[in-house]
Amino acid sequence: MASTSQPLRGKRACKKVFWAVFPHACFILSLVIYAFLGALMFSHIEGNRKVNLSEEYRKFLQNLWYISRNLSDNMTENEEVFREKIHVLLNTAERDWFVNPKDIWSFFGSLFFCCTVFTTVGYGNTYPVTRTGKYLCMLYALFGIPLMFLVLTDMGDILATVLSKSYNEFRKLHSKILASKLCSESTCNKGDELKSSAQSKVVINEPLTLMEVLKSQAGVKRKPVKYRNAEIFEMLIARESEYTNLARNKSIERWSSCPELTRGKTMSRVMENFDKIGKQLEKLDVPIVLMVLVIFVYISCAAAILPNWETRLDFQEAFYFCFITLTTIGFGDTQLEHPKFFLFFSLYLIIGMEIVFIAFKLGQDRLIGLYKKVISFCGEQKMPSKKVYPK
Repeated sequence: MASTSQPLRGKRACKKVFWAVFPHACFILSLVIYAFLGALMFSHIEGNRKVNLSEEYRKFLQNLWYISRNLSDNMTENEEVFREKIHVLLNTAERDWFVNPKDIWSFFGSLFFCCTVFTTVGYGNTYPVTRTGKYLCMLYALFGIPLMFLVLTDMGDILATVLSKSYNEFRKLHSKILASKLCSESTCNKGDELKSSAQSKVVINEPLTLMEVLKSQAGVKRKPVKYRNAEIFEMLIARESEYTNLARNKSIERWSSCPELTRGKTMSRVMENFDKIGKQLEKLDVPIVLMVLVIFVYISCAAAILPNWETRLDFQEAFYFCFITLTTIGFGDTQLEHPKFFLFFSLYLIIGMEIVFIAFKLGQDRLIGLYKKVISFCGEQKMPSKKVYPK
């Protein structure tokens, strides 16, 4: 019977783990599928559009030719004038005149654009030009941004649990180290004596059987019939426990042979997992300095790796770029030469945005607590003092 119950327990444990991981995997998989579908859509719409060179493009070329000819004819004229004219002319130029749409809106380029949309980064170096692409971009962001925030909240619970447990374990270890340093030999010896006495008390206070309790009473010793009754009572209890164990094993077999009966419990557990999203993040209580240190180390690791393929970036520029990205500011002043390589950092981006999100949440809670203290302090100062009137 034990040999058949062990595989059943293993299967049940695997099912519990699967249904516990299912909501998290479902959210991440939905976001990945959403990003791939958006990449296919935008690469087809924006990549296959026709570039029509307008009259403004011809005027731009003519003005550029006039300026260059005047510069070659009048070498003695002030260069600042020509520089200002060229600057004004270049501000009227459009990037669409000099770029092939298929080069920008490849599959990886479109995937990078979709990631910048639903993460609300929005660098601005890639944007839809066609009217259909603009409408679809608004619709895509309308559903993609909530999905991204849902993934951030869900994964934030996991990170909050890990951070809370790690911080608590660190505090316990730190307190044990301090206790061991402050503990002298005399106090330690006293502690050992107290432990030994406590252990002896525990041994004495262990739960006794019914027969031992009856034998310890003097009035019962004179009545041997009660001994037999107690023995019969203990046998009945043992028999009943055997029957309950058999019934449990049978119930396990019945539940395993009829999976339709377990479907209700399994679905209720899955629904409970969905309802618990965001609860662990509310319980997180770690110092804000620790979160700032984690963010600094996290961004520094990426800033050390990113210049390996982005040769124009050094450590400081890469650190600035990663910070602007993870905080979803996205100025767009730093452009990547290989955005498809940066897509391999997608997991890094999601985890990093979750860490920043947790830090912002902690900072928000600290600010709310500070506002409460300030308001309560101001209220106590403005409250009129009670006057004591003579009787």
